[in-house]
Amino acid sequence: MKILGISGLENSVSFKRTHWPRLDDREYRISQGHDAAAALVIDGKLVAASEQERFCRKKHTGEFPIDAIHHCLSAAGIQIEDIDEIAHGFDYAPFREIFSLDPLSAQLYKEVYSRDALLGQLRKHFSAFPGERFHPVGHHIAHAASAAWTSGWEECLIVVNDAMGEVQSLSVYHFSDNKFKKLCEIPANDSIGILYSLVTMHLGFDFNSDEYKIMGLAPYGAPQRFREFFEKAVELRADGSIRIPLLRMSRSREERENYQVTRGYLDRHLISRRSPDDEIAQDHKDVAAALQECLNRVVMHVCGHFGRQTGLKRIALAGGVALNCTSNGKLVDSGVFDEVYVQPASGDDGTALGAALYRASFNGGVHNTRMPAPFFGPAYSAECVERTLRKFGRMVQVRRFDSLESTCSEAARLIADGRVVAWYRGRMEYGPRALGNRSILADPGDSGMRDRINAMVKMREAFRPFAPACSREQAHLWFRIAPGTSLPYMITIVDVRPEHRAALPAITHVNGSARLQTVSAEDNPDFHNLLRAVGKTTGREMVLNTSFNVKGQPIVNTPTEAVDTFLGTGIEFLFLENCLVTR
Repeated sequence: MKILGISGLENSVSFKRTHWPRLDDREYRISQGHDAAAALVIDGKLVAASEQERFCRKKHTGEFPIDAIHHCLSAAGIQIEDIDEIAHGFDYAPFREIFSLDPLSAQLYKEVYSRDALLGQLRKHFSAFPGERFHPVGHHIAHAASAAWTSGWEECLIVVNDAMGEVQSLSVYHFSDNKFKKLCEIPANDSIGILYSLVTMHLGFDFNSDEYKIMGLAPYGAPQRFREFFEKAVELRADGSIRIPLLRMSRSREERENYQVTRGYLDRHLISRRSPDDEIAQDHKDVAAALQECLNRVVMHVCGHFGRQTGLKRIALAGGVALNCTSNGKLVDSGVFDEVYVQPASGDDGTALGAALYRASFNGGVHNTRMPAPFFGPAYSAECVERTLRKFGRMVQVRRFDSLESTCSEAARLIADGRVVAWYRGRMEYGPRALGNRSILADPGDSGMRDRINAMVKMREAFRPFAPACSREQAHLWFRIAPGTSLPYMITIVDVRPEHRAALPAITHVNGSARLQTVSAEDNPDFHNLLRAVGKTTGREMVLNTSFNVKGQPIVNTPTEAVDTFLGTGIEFLFLENCLVTR
């Protein structure tokens, strides 16, 4: 059985631009259907997946994922005619009556959310695909499926936490015997994800895009300054749910569209909103700290309540809020659960995978095994690499190595010498993190490295930390984790051991934490070999690992994009498979 899952709502932003034509550009992100992607499941196993942004180069795009679909088909060596079903990670049909209550919502349903609208987008590209084989899947059940059937567990608690699905923001399920029993559902007007995003926007960043920046800014602040505000804003209820009166202030259709009443309240009762070009002041840091503390409190309240109620000691997380590494780390450290699994493509790109897995569960079943490091995107042949290098001709010099070992040896020498290296090989990552196949690498012990990388390529906010990638064998030596701990997705915050913080300035955040990625020979043998080689030269099987892209652009996909980005930045060396590229 071959099932293709897709995500994204192509008409969503254009509909909003038509009916709200004079908004700030950032306000158009207050909409549904971003992060379009495609994922292919064959006989219950994931074989290929990628985000559309990696091909069209528009970050967080919601456009129909035609290029991602072509990648999935090509990776499997099949055509669209071979696909048995296509599943989409939204299903608004059960809520059609709600959208019929006013003319504009009814039009939104018809043009953006309806099955006919989704099928119309599909048929622009695949006109002959049978309509009866197209299946919308509820957004939160798609998120839940993406976590359940990649966890490797037969039974667990599942918490889906995002800004909103069709009408809900947080759902809790008991997963057992390949079935989902819903325990709790919190509506979108009590969404901790929306509140977090609105405050993100209030602090001068982008809604539904820059929330990770707030997570990085929070350790610089004092949460107690605004703790009372957020404690009143978010009510924790005895049944494990939450209520957010601040969001319920927006009552009319017009008010709810852009949360104008809520945003005005933030202006009057929190602090004045920050323009994106304004300096980041201590007030902004303190608000970020209090907001992050609020999110941590909500996650612990919901997860803890249903963990105790069910007695389940394993929990799987999905939804955009599950990408908050700080709250994930707090949940792990709490000891409430023996094991915590976060699906690495937890944002809406992951609903493409979840929709496909959910439909596969009715059509031959799913192979429920723990997702490895998610290298499900495109890889490019040696011939493609050579064509790329010839195209750039005299702009680059190329040194070719005859083995992975010699490539790793040279890369390790350069990293130990304090050089900044781009590392490109194998299949591209699925999900938001670069995990060693499309990465920029450097020595984590260089005190000036964070500023150097920001200046030469990333051009991002100075407060944001860089992450370490460390061999699983050595990770416990440098970080406060048990020996053998596996954290392959760079999605959980841990503490750097106090005795090593001064020696690891480039990856240690101001509060002594780090967003750790552990690397094993099973997950990524090539990257693991590089870390072993680095260990021979520095004594640490560890590098600073950040995504291979510049600010505002998706992670590089093709060899041409890799060389273009290399030449357009201050990156010193590029390893393109087994080729060392210099200027």
